[in-house]
Amino acid sequence: MSRAPQSADRLGPNPLAGIDAVVAEQLLGEALSSGGDYADLYFEFRCGADFVLEETQVRSVGRVLVVGLGVRVLRGDATGYAYTEELSAARMSEAARTAGHIAAAGGQVTPMALTSIQGNDSYPVPESSLARPGPDKVALLRRADAAARAFDARIVRVEVSLSEEWREILVFTSDGRLAQDRQPMLRLGVHAVAEEAGRRQGGRSGTALRRGLELFALPGHAPEEHGREAARIAVAMLHAQEAPAGPMEVVLGPGESGILLHEAVGHGLEADFNRKKTSNYTDQIGKPVASSLCTVVDDASVSHARGSINVDDEGNPGQRNLLIENGILRGYLQDRISARHFHIQATGNGRRESFRCQPLPRMTNTMLLGGQDDPEDIVRSVKRGVYAKHFSGGQVNIANGDFVFSLTESYLIEDGKLTAPLRGVNLIGNGPEVLRQVTMVGHDFRLSEGTWTCGKDGQSVPVGVGTPTVKIARITVGGTRTP
Repeated sequence: MSRAPQSADRLGPNPLAGIDAVVAEQLLGEALSSGGDYADLYFEFRCGADFVLEETQVRSVGRVLVVGLGVRVLRGDATGYAYTEELSAARMSEAARTAGHIAAAGGQVTPMALTSIQGNDSYPVPESSLARPGPDKVALLRRADAAARAFDARIVRVEVSLSEEWREILVFTSDGRLAQDRQPMLRLGVHAVAEEAGRRQGGRSGTALRRGLELFALPGHAPEEHGREAARIAVAMLHAQEAPAGPMEVVLGPGESGILLHEAVGHGLEADFNRKKTSNYTDQIGKPVASSLCTVVDDASVSHARGSINVDDEGNPGQRNLLIENGILRGYLQDRISARHFHIQATGNGRRESFRCQPLPRMTNTMLLGGQDDPEDIVRSVKRGVYAKHFSGGQVNIANGDFVFSLTESYLIEDGKLTAPLRGVNLIGNGPEVLRQVTMVGHDFRLSEGTWTCGKDGQSVPVGVGTPTVKIARITVGGTRTP
């Protein structure tokens, strides 16, 4: 479980300080007073700030403070949920009884005595960034801005943003679990625009990790490096060619390409879709679903990673879950409800956006593990294809795995070499089919430190993605000219 920062007192009084086992046991009893099989309490305290520098000027500074309680009661397949933004005894009691109304006339269950659940300690920080003065953060933005502008005279516009957050959660369950976590988050983003002869192209770079401001003193994480990287991409794309179109070999670069795995494969492995039989992975446990070169894990314990969680939002420890092993499907990502359906243990993947939301099975850090191939050999093996380096996002049909992804930086591969930069590249395919088409996997695994956020059922949570260099024998490239 992550340690409190040394300067936590500078963040102001903690509204969760008065919530203890006595309070929780009383509320759980009230939640189950009308019946019900199970109840849980989710307390959240979140504070954060945002800074935006646009055209060398501080455009906006904002702060946010969120506190509340969500109460869930389960009875069979039915769920009652209520929340309150006021942690007074009366309001909390009202939320508990409201959630319990779904279980009216059900059998009486007595809450068990609470026992603390020990999670990981995957993201200790020496000091919360919120404890540092605002001018320190604006100075970081200015460093990134100056580096982007100095990179090339063709850079005509730069925007830099920084977002910081400190989140504390307390979870109490009627089956006797007490879990807590402190979750820092820091995100820096740079957007640069290059212009030449009437053509404009943009480039982005950034990082998002569970750290404090010490992040920017780490090798490779200085604000200047993100400023230069955003400018490099913008300049490189100024002379990009129109993308070829049609089926061809594609090489996925390490790191960011993991977003394709996350969207096209990961969502289909979330247990609620398989419980409802709406995923193409339904009833496929123990069967081949990918090339034997593919092993996929979801790991909540990666040190300081954006998607890591010490405990999930149902009070279960975050853990490393094996999903696909050498092409064989081994498991799904489980929350409490789905785990009960499949008669197995929850996997620590019950996540929610805030106390206003019910938990759902969600990914944390989803990764295709490294293989044995040399990344340079992978590129050299391609006669003509596309090298995918940076992604902007995409759309996926969970039921069949069909996807469309857009690339922000990609290159033509000709005779085993990267040649012209490309624009307007889309990758069109089917997630399970793409994994079956994997023919080479590099030994250069990288976890992206990008600012990835996953949406599901109207909720957003931070996630991580990762992959090595991967060769796919065939993907349809959506472009404007024939290959």
